Amino acid sequence: MRLSLGDYARLARERLDQPVWDFFEGGAGEERTLRANTAAFDRIRLRPSVLTGVTGPELRTKILGRTWSVPLAVAPTGYQTLAHPEGELATVRAAGPRGVPVVVSMFAGHSIESLAAVATAPLWLQIYCLRDRATTRQLVERAERARFEAIVLTVDTPHLGRRLRDLRNGFRLPPDVGPANLHGDGFDNPAGHALAQFDPALNWDVVPWLRSITRLPIVLKGILTAADSERAVSAGVDGIIVSNHGGRQLDGAPASLEALPEVVAAVAGACTVLLDGGVRRGADVLAARATGADAVLLGRPVLHGLAVDGEDGVARVLDLLIEELVDAMTLTGIASAAAVPPELVRPARPRVTSPEAIGHTD
Repeated sequence: MRLSLGDYARLARERLDQPVWDFFEGGAGEERTLRANTAAFDRIRLRPSVLTGVTGPELRTKILGRTWSVPLAVAPTGYQTLAHPEGELATVRAAGPRGVPVVVSMFAGHSIESLAAVATAPLWLQIYCLRDRATTRQLVERAERARFEAIVLTVDTPHLGRRLRDLRNGFRLPPDVGPANLHGDGFDNPAGHALAQFDPALNWDVVPWLRSITRLPIVLKGILTAADSERAVSAGVDGIIVSNHGGRQLDGAPASLEALPEVVAAVAGACTVLLDGGVRRGADVLAARATGADAVLLGRPVLHGLAVDGEDGVARVLDLLIEELVDAMTLTGIASAAAVPPELVRPARPRVTSPEAIGHTD
């Protein structure tokens, strides 16, 4: 049965080859940060308000001046054609009727223009700033012509993190999978390509450079601290995505949800704040809203739905999350996703075990 995002994850694991599953699911190092992302949501407790009369909660919220149908978007995940031949085309088609925006990866398996042609909800383009700025500029210009609505610059990746699953598997992309919007050699080895093409000397000067080549809003993905949030606001960005790259970069970095309050306080309403990493339930969306995020981005579960049943699988994953969000809002007495009080959430108290119970006496 397919009644939760966890069900789709289990089915996807059965259908994908092990190296592909590991490429999608793996994190950096010992995967402490990968596990921390979901564990942070597991520790959250929702504090319901009863007898509120809430029957049909309002899900709409405003992001960068655009009203979203639900405080949810699809996170950028590259090489979706590894999961299903239609890849991002299926994802964009599934998201559209639900009013869910899609952040398209720079490493998408379908062209910017083909995705724009089937989109009925907003599209944003995620980019890395390459050593070859001309290539990055061309992608941004194509996105603007295709009426994408924002540029998302990933800023936590001077090189790819040390992803042990991929190293052990000697992971390479198959010949029929590659980035449709980029040209050149070396894409079969994602880590090697990143080492050769990503700009490790990138600094805050990239923001005014991006501003000089596009009129679109600029969102920085990969912020985890107050200091970087303040620099981002000073640089004039339109939004921040609190993200540790799905646990795939610095192992030992905080969970995205753990970093969120610090970022929200530092930004103080000066720009949009989104979150990705660890969202697996509708209640997680509500918890992130209560903790200060304007909306969340959903990553791996979309790939699971895609692997299981293509466009229909992605549609069902999004529907499940939205249904769970409505359920959580109704049962907690929250009438609007745009107005979720911070007192709705409280961290679970850790269970205290006596030293004697675990065999310690010192």
